[in-house]
Amino acid sequence: ALLLLLDQFPRNLYRDSAHAWATDPKARAVARRAVDRGWMLAVEPELRGFFILPFEHSEDLADQELSLALAAELEDPDLIKWAAIHHDVIARFGRFPHRNPALGRATTPEERTFL
Repeated sequence: ALLLLLDQFPRNLYRDSAHAWATDPKARAVARRAVDRGWMLAVEPELRGFFILPFEHSEDLADQELSLALAAELEDPDLIKWAAIHHDVIARFGRFPHRNPALGRATTPEERTFL
């Protein structure tokens, strides 16, 4: 429940605002602790993907690689697909270009083409 509160609720409540990502560091800390303690595997299979999302939403490549590893561990093709998509964007740009306007970042020509 705490992961949903920290990761999903702000994204929906504050869409298109920097507030949407304000609790991401806390969500990653909670997710990391939960994964380290084996809680991801202790819940129903349908809920396990929520433990991966905080890493998938990160603009840090190491977090993206962790999301790929966790998705692979769960052997869920859909989770693997989305983790790979997010990873590829961060590997290519170092950030999620769609967040640029809300975060006051300039969009590069390459990012504009991508978007």
